[in-house]
Amino acid sequence: MNERYGSEPHDVDVIIIGAGQAGLVAARELQRRGVVGYAAHSLPDGSARASFVVLDAELGPGGAWRHRWDGLTMATVNHIADLPGLAAPASDGSDRAAAYVPGYFSAYEDLFDLPILRPVAVWSVVDDGAGRFRLETSVGLFRARAIINCTGTWNAPFIPWYPGQDKFRGIQIHTRDYKDPDVFWRKKTMVVGGGISALTHIDEISRVTNTILWVTRTPPRWRAAEDFTEGASGRGLAPEAGRAIEARVRARTEAGLRPLPVVPETGLPRNARVLDMERRGLLARRDMFDRVDRHGVWWGQQEYVELDAIIWATGFRANLRHLSPLRLRTRGGGILMEGTRVAKYPNLHLLGYGASASTVGARRDARAAVREIVEGL
Repeated sequence: MNERYGSEPHDVDVIIIGAGQAGLVAARELQRRGVVGYAAHSLPDGSARASFVVLDAELGPGGAWRHRWDGLTMATVNHIADLPGLAAPASDGSDRAAAYVPGYFSAYEDLFDLPILRPVAVWSVVDDGAGRFRLETSVGLFRARAIINCTGTWNAPFIPWYPGQDKFRGIQIHTRDYKDPDVFWRKKTMVVGGGISALTHIDEISRVTNTILWVTRTPPRWRAAEDFTEGASGRGLAPEAGRAIEARVRARTEAGLRPLPVVPETGLPRNARVLDMERRGLLARRDMFDRVDRHGVWWGQQEYVELDAIIWATGFRANLRHLSPLRLRTRGGGILMEGTRVAKYPNLHLLGYGASASTVGARRDARAAVREIVEGL
């Protein structure tokens, strides 16, 4: 055991895995309801209180936002909902997301003195058969009566398989590994995917190359300007549109089906940047190709385009590998949910999965999850 964290096993009432937005909201709500940080759960007067701790794999605050590329600014990301008790600082849109969001989260952690241990990677979660979960981590063994999982999606990038893509000799990366548009200087580049990340990549690399091909599985679904509202930290879906989307997503997860990708649900904003890209002829998308070879892609047997690079802006999946010992998946590929609770394990809540994947949904559902957990302690 890492001596920094003392002897093990660590018996904690509630463990939050992940310190992104949902994890921070859940931690503050537990704190607000009288659950105390793990190190302080034995009070000076000898009385015992329910305890909690946050295990975060990152080196510092910010979650996945720490890894976003430098060109991603607050003008181009989805709206960041305010954390309860501390409004997001105002931004003119030019702030780098990789600095702005970690800075905001760091201020929140400090303001409420949240009990976060990092870097701590959770490798596996098992049911010990005695009403507790056993967590194997990079610093030793933890046990918990309840878990709130907030591990997000960043470490589970999704790349669809196409014949021959492993033979391509050019640059081939996923959004997760995109860092600098200059890598694509004068390169014939194909961007795959119909989300905001794809649009951002196209816009950025159009400054360094004249040859960009945009392909998507389905036609882009554009949303009208009135479906979005402006906030201090960015532009997000209007409440009415957001609630309708969450209801559709929740219906799927409560039937045990896999959540649909974000883009078909939320759509894309027709904002000033998109209109400018249209004027520059950057958004003439094509249907998906059929196969890849060493130097390009094919549509059928006749049409071929040579390429130097492929960017897979094809999204992410829920990062739940550490929960695989619990065998949560249904035959439909999803996890049977009751709100944020896993039906099979009522003391296991998944935030960031399904309807709670949105920033507003995560905030509301974190509170609901904490309420249910505290009532059961």
